[in-house]
Amino acid sequence: MFCGKTVSALSWASTDAHLKRLLSSRRLRSSVTSSTRSGQAGGGGHSASPRPQAAGQHGGAEGHGQTTSADSPFSVDFELTREAYRSKDSLELLRSLVVFKLCSYDFLVDKNVEIMDLGKKILGQKVFEQVMKMTFYGQFVAGEDQRAIKPLIQKNQAFGVGSVLDYSVEEDISQKKTEQKEISSRVSAAGNESIGGDHREEEAHELFDDSQGGVRRAPSYRHADEIKCDQHMETFIKCIKASGGSSTEGFSAIKMTALGRPQLLLGFSEILMKWQRCFTFLASQQGKDGLETLEQRLDLTQLQECLTKLGAKGDFYGWFTGKKAEFSGYIDMLDWNSLLDDRAKISNLLVVPNVELGELEPLMLRFTIDEEKQMQRILQRLDILAKHALESGVRLMVDAEQTYFQPAISRLTLEMQRIYNREEPVIFNTYQCYLKEAYDSVTMDVELSKREGWHFAAKLVRGAYMYQERERAREIGYEDPINPDYESTNRMYHRCLDYVLDEIALNREANVMVASHNEDTVKHTLRRMNELGLLPAENKVYFGQLLGMCDQISFPLGQAGFPVYKYVPYGPVSEVMPYLSRRAQENRGFMKGAQKERDLLWNELKRRLASGELLYRPAY
Repeated sequence: MFCGKTVSALSWASTDAHLKRLLSSRRLRSSVTSSTRSGQAGGGGHSASPRPQAAGQHGGAEGHGQTTSADSPFSVDFELTREAYRSKDSLELLRSLVVFKLCSYDFLVDKNVEIMDLGKKILGQKVFEQVMKMTFYGQFVAGEDQRAIKPLIQKNQAFGVGSVLDYSVEEDISQKKTEQKEISSRVSAAGNESIGGDHREEEAHELFDDSQGGVRRAPSYRHADEIKCDQHMETFIKCIKASGGSSTEGFSAIKMTALGRPQLLLGFSEILMKWQRCFTFLASQQGKDGLETLEQRLDLTQLQECLTKLGAKGDFYGWFTGKKAEFSGYIDMLDWNSLLDDRAKISNLLVVPNVELGELEPLMLRFTIDEEKQMQRILQRLDILAKHALESGVRLMVDAEQTYFQPAISRLTLEMQRIYNREEPVIFNTYQCYLKEAYDSVTMDVELSKREGWHFAAKLVRGAYMYQERERAREIGYEDPINPDYESTNRMYHRCLDYVLDEIALNREANVMVASHNEDTVKHTLRRMNELGLLPAENKVYFGQLLGMCDQISFPLGQAGFPVYKYVPYGPVSEVMPYLSRRAQENRGFMKGAQKERDLLWNELKRRLASGELLYRPAY
């Protein structure tokens, strides 16, 4: 029978004092170099008492849950194969073994698209789809439509595991045209040439057909594109309803590039990056280099003088002092970004220095009125989805995407969090911790949520486009946005996670999904929850893994009473191939090193054979 291991009550008696010491060190550690802090726990301030929360909906199978309290700290044993695979019959375990072994071969992963194309030619579409359902598709995808996926969702829920539904019919924008390499040359101007100007921007827009004959023109409103985005929105609505109808307290995943034209998100991301680089430039002028982003506070008088010398006409000082009753004379990045909220009224303030020319340029020069309307349409679609989510008792998980879209995606997600996360966490943003800027992004958004009074809600992942991003950076010649190795990414992940866990302990307003297949990360989270007095039933810390992967982590957590979710993709076989191909590339390292999971699967099969349970069928 599954159970969590209890820890001595004596160790818990000192938790409150220990918590205060842990949290009081957050500001101290923020002055240490990032390489030192990355692997440490965070905190700041003092502990707040947990508010009563509704119990989680993931109690698990009868007799296999664990009730935890402040008198009984918790841990989970991930070695008990009988309990980890209670939801699987023996054929499913055998399929997992075969698929994981095949995924460990680099040749099959590298050539997966070509192999699948060849398979379709040899076998024919119908037989090929049947083979896929028996192997890779059956392992990682729940089914073809909302009706087909219900049995699996209900079975997982019966064993304590919820679902994040994801309609995974996707277009791999990174391979849309062979000119994809050119899109990154726009990004390569991130501080290299000038803060305002970017002569490569035209190349990026050519990729998306916004220029003809080599002559740059303003992107036009395209009715066909808007219809396609509305169709995607309707698909997401069906996904939300399926999630609400199949499970309690579920999630539904959405992709922002499906709700707006990619070239629009590309352009808006460029504007956001220029604006942030402008702040960094001004901070360097005031000797604030080397500080964490949130610690860079600019003297507004000096800032006004600097910009005036460059030719600025706007009254920055007057705008900021007019916005705050009590003004210290300093602004930080969040204050700086607030200028963009009123961009239609204060366009004279939205200027960025062109270092080469020694003058200012309008930030929004190429962002047309038509594009502003399209931005509003994206927000309207998001608003409709959020309202459906509220009605269905579902939370929205906004997926992270490529770095050249992500600034716009994060900004639009924050706009919706400001509206819908006031009372409870409805909108979750996703942070990719393989990015060098991940910690800055997390800390700034946590601080913004505190200032504005809404619930911070995040999914932390290690990253989804590493190989694509690295190859592009190498070929185009701009700085790699990805951490240099797995160890540094791991440190970044734990650094971001610790910061959010500390924030939850301080005020119970933040929420995080630990979306990781790394057993050490899960154990680290359990240790930190013990230290901080965070209980599973509070539903502030969630765990998440992909369908078909790491069942030995997901199901023991669910049966022990922790809120844990499987990321459940679905869609027609032929249309989910790009998703499976991308996942194969993303998780090649994990699959190649998943020896422990293969060993556990094999041990469970041998145990069933020896005990006469080889024909075991899950009962729920």
